[in-house]
Amino acid sequence: MHDNRQVSDTALAGFVDIAHLIAATARAQAAAVAIDDGTRAVSYATFNARCNQVAHALAELGISRGDRIAVLAENRIEYLELTVAAARAGAILCALNWRFTASELAHCVRLTAPALLFASARYAVLARDLHGLPVIEFGDEFEALIERSPATESSVIARPEDGFIILYTSGTTGASKAALISHRAELARFALSQIDSGLAAGDGFIAWAPLFHMVALEHALHVLALGGTVHLVDGADIDRIVRLAETVPQWWLVLLPGMIDRVVETMAARGRKPAPIKIVGALADLVSADLVAATSRIFNAPYWNTFGSTETGMLPFAGTRFAAGERPTSLAKAANSLHAFKLVDEEERGVADGKPGEVAVRGSTVFSGYWNADEINQREFRGGWFHMGDVFVARSDGLYDYVDRAKYLIKTGAENVYPAEIERVLMSDPRVLEAVVVRRPDAKWGEVPVALVCCSTPAPSREELLNFCRTKLAGYKMPKDILYVVSQDEFPRSTSGKILRQALEQRVR
Repeated sequence: MHDNRQVSDTALAGFVDIAHLIAATARAQAAAVAIDDGTRAVSYATFNARCNQVAHALAELGISRGDRIAVLAENRIEYLELTVAAARAGAILCALNWRFTASELAHCVRLTAPALLFASARYAVLARDLHGLPVIEFGDEFEALIERSPATESSVIARPEDGFIILYTSGTTGASKAALISHRAELARFALSQIDSGLAAGDGFIAWAPLFHMVALEHALHVLALGGTVHLVDGADIDRIVRLAETVPQWWLVLLPGMIDRVVETMAARGRKPAPIKIVGALADLVSADLVAATSRIFNAPYWNTFGSTETGMLPFAGTRFAAGERPTSLAKAANSLHAFKLVDEEERGVADGKPGEVAVRGSTVFSGYWNADEINQREFRGGWFHMGDVFVARSDGLYDYVDRAKYLIKTGAENVYPAEIERVLMSDPRVLEAVVVRRPDAKWGEVPVALVCCSTPAPSREELLNFCRTKLAGYKMPKDILYVVSQDEFPRSTSGKILRQALEQRVR
């Protein structure tokens, strides 16, 4: 029999968090460049020392294990310093979404109750209006705070289920939720990046997507833990992203709907060969097959057929790639490692192959629930499985077809219509650059699907597209109308590039 102290020490000996892995990397390659923002390059030794200084400064300000601190800033080196430092101080970093309105940000702050808010000059005025929170501004104020702090390592040791970061959902179906990601989950996501996604020691990464988003913040940390260089970009700066792609070997070049076409066009116009890239792209379901092929061809890298969420990381189905230049005819996905999953109906019963079912998953990458949302957690974690709200169909060949979000169904008569199925048909016409299907109220059927399309010039006629759909879709799935948009920029998107369908519904009424 062990006493409680021995059990505690045994548990601590069985775990290490990302922040301490970064410290170990810094000791091993102190002079290597950790982060480059285009104006300055910071070595691992300097980055690690500053993270320690920030951690001690947080402790001096009374921040301790489990306290929340928030950050509202564009992509910048201090953002990553603060993330690592919060872990070393035992705090939880709340990554506020600067795209949110003032009222949405106020909701996020009320929800998680951070003790401090760090902000850049760009967002300082907005930050100081958020419920009277103490605000520390990056720049002179931040530097004065940490300059008197030691660069020694913190004595705080993270426990597996301690909170690490909070990322806010985009609130497409209501008020934003705060997803709590533990140190255990982050370490597992780091492992998954290596096991299934090919991340290796020294790989570079361009972090252009906002650092309040999983695809930028978490993957930047994974690269830092393995001694690569994170190239910080202040948003979708197409020219800089392309220049880096031409010169910097890297692990994953993240390209998302809304900017991927501009990157490909710019790369083609420059006519230069890319540096070696292991994988490129994301969210193939939201990109035309021709653009997938053009992207992988011009970067000479496989296109990653991703699927994941803030709540689960890159789970459960992101195990397929399209070869360079391949025009995919199917977007079927393969299962990832490190988890178990099942497809279930509304009664929690498993569904047969070929039948749509919601994904329920469990595994070490899964988050620790939504902050201050017991009722939602009880519903979404029922039976000890996290229910993702995404519907898939299992195929006889062992792959899985994405159907749609369970929470955005079009109920036409007695039938369920999934918008993504119609969108895939429309986008199989090479002239359709993007298609979005939403619901419209209907006196006879309750609601019906309506499509909005962005096309190349000359565009196919409405009748052509409808006739094409008739050859591919059951009658009840047919779009009852097709509307044209001039530019893909007209489609409202979340921070992950996903279409905000509710925002488009008013346009089709």
